[in-house]
Amino acid sequence: MSDSIQHSQHSAPDAAHHCGLVAVVGAPNAGKSTLVNALVGQKVAIVSPKAQTTRTRLMGVAIEGRTQLLLVDTPGIFEPTRRFDRAMVAAAWGGTDGADVLALVVDAKGGLPAKVTDIAESLKDRPERKYLILNKVDLADKPRLLLHAERLNAMVGFAETFFVSATTGDGIAELKRALAAVLPQGPWHYPEDQVSDATERAMAAEVTREQLYLQLHAELPYASVVETEKFEERPDGSAEIHQQILVERPTQRAIVLGKGGTRIREIGARARAELATLLDRPVHLYLHVKVKPGWDEDRGVYRDIGLDWVD
Repeated sequence: MSDSIQHSQHSAPDAAHHCGLVAVVGAPNAGKSTLVNALVGQKVAIVSPKAQTTRTRLMGVAIEGRTQLLLVDTPGIFEPTRRFDRAMVAAAWGGTDGADVLALVVDAKGGLPAKVTDIAESLKDRPERKYLILNKVDLADKPRLLLHAERLNAMVGFAETFFVSATTGDGIAELKRALAAVLPQGPWHYPEDQVSDATERAMAAEVTREQLYLQLHAELPYASVVETEKFEERPDGSAEIHQQILVERPTQRAIVLGKGGTRIREIGARARAELATLLDRPVHLYLHVKVKPGWDEDRGVYRDIGLDWVD
């Protein structure tokens, strides 16, 4: 298997191809990553109930008939307060460069806060085809849902509006067909069995970081970063992965480790199990927690996790 995440089925395209870029944007916790996973048909982006889980641009690769959809999952757009936040927001807007379709994903079960309407305003004058995707409709109040659609369409010239639930799958097939129908003719950019542009090394760090979000509380996941220091294939075909979890303070290190190391063992066990499934081979995962005050001001950390340094 190559150093990228793959589809589970193989077949060769046999006619004229279509291929295009769909930039998936929105406020934090709108369900963008869950939507990309649903469109691809398997997990390519990590998800958690916490906002701002996605930190860097990631592309999921989906296929609909003879069309390959390049789905750019971007960090949630919010008002940045530190350099790391600014880098994430820059990555989100950078993910829209060259897009054929801009897909604004909105959490339909809530109101329309300023952070959503501000993003809509930013899209208003852009020339790309724009789709509005109201997500989490299974949890939404139906009259409010229609009001959201009406208000946002009055602000932006959306070509179409879709009501979906990325979690249940409602409306996903229709959305996928509609996206595929408007993408330009051209060769596929990736083999049919590839579902992401992420390397296995990068995906390994993301899987461990997902466990930090799922198992740790409050702000601690936001004060940490995971670096894959070594990713090697053993002679028996298994993967040996060494990762470093950087935190800002000794008290945070103690929380990640847990009493007697119980928490870090649980984080490692769950990440290892998921990676073994994702990589389709046994995984030996070694985690180390290091205190590094000001890691979010280290250019090397930005480079390692795929963010640009911003001033």
